[in-house]
Amino acid sequence: MSNHYFDPRLKIFSLNSNRPLAEKIAAAVGVELGKCSVKQFSDGEIQINIEESIRGDHVYLIQSTSSPVNDNLMELLIMMDALRRASAKTINVVLPYYGYARQDRKARSREPITAKLVANMITAAGADRVLTLDLHASQIQGFFDIPVDHLMAAPLLADYFMEHNYVGDDTVIVSPDHGGVTRARKLAEFLGSPIAIIDKRRPKANVAEVMNIIGNVEGKKCIMIDDMIDTAGTITLAASALTEAGATEVVACCTHPVLSGPALTRLEESSIKQVIVTDSINLPDDRKIDKIVEVSVGELIGDAIKRIHENKPVSPLFETKKM
Repeated sequence: MSNHYFDPRLKIFSLNSNRPLAEKIAAAVGVELGKCSVKQFSDGEIQINIEESIRGDHVYLIQSTSSPVNDNLMELLIMMDALRRASAKTINVVLPYYGYARQDRKARSREPITAKLVANMITAAGADRVLTLDLHASQIQGFFDIPVDHLMAAPLLADYFMEHNYVGDDTVIVSPDHGGVTRARKLAEFLGSPIAIIDKRRPKANVAEVMNIIGNVEGKKCIMIDDMIDTAGTITLAASALTEAGATEVVACCTHPVLSGPALTRLEESSIKQVIVTDSINLPDDRKIDKIVEVSVGELIGDAIKRIHENKPVSPLFETKKM
């Protein structure tokens, strides 16, 4: 593919949360990143200036709403307002990581559903479409009244595991909780492997969780899959349970390496051999511990942008390259 995309009306802009990924996406599409400046006043207010004409253009705006979540979210909303006032034809928001996605329902009385509020804000600011990756709960697509293309990292992760010979009956795909079973089953289908589920129970308040493993892991290599690893508490406890149950090796994978608080220390000290993550959230070099292996979603998102722009189906991106 030549490095120049044929349609000058397609523009890609990046805000501050994940510039390295935005550069990979732009390279995969074959365009230069658009010119804009994002500054902060001394009181923390965000000032944005678009430094080229975008009148009548189809703009794809890349921003992960990762930590600092609220700054990155405000940057996104303010940039969308600037794009709309500068007469962009369409504003397509590319959210490799959708922050606040865990607040997707009322688990207790008088709780907000912040994932819906964020969807409303993005729509109100002028988005025509959202392109995102591995939402914490797939029903968040329904929180938007505009088209949402929901990509999956499972095919990319599956490609990695096939290359490293984690396939067939010797490997078990483990969901660290009941909620992630669909995700685990998808990866298991790609690799031709069985699945296991970790059933967490708390006998009573403030008593350590008991972990029961549903499925056979004895003498097997285990791949734990989750949409995100945040403080890494659940996944490191689950890894210990798998090792105790006779797993020969435990690796973990996730789409979004949130990795807050004690996460890196916990992963370092755990029995997990490797943690395969994507670059949906930018990990600075000082946070890339030896156990972390990064797989890029740049090409996947770049392909999706080209397909959307050319009105082609996005569904072929749900298959692995090795199939």
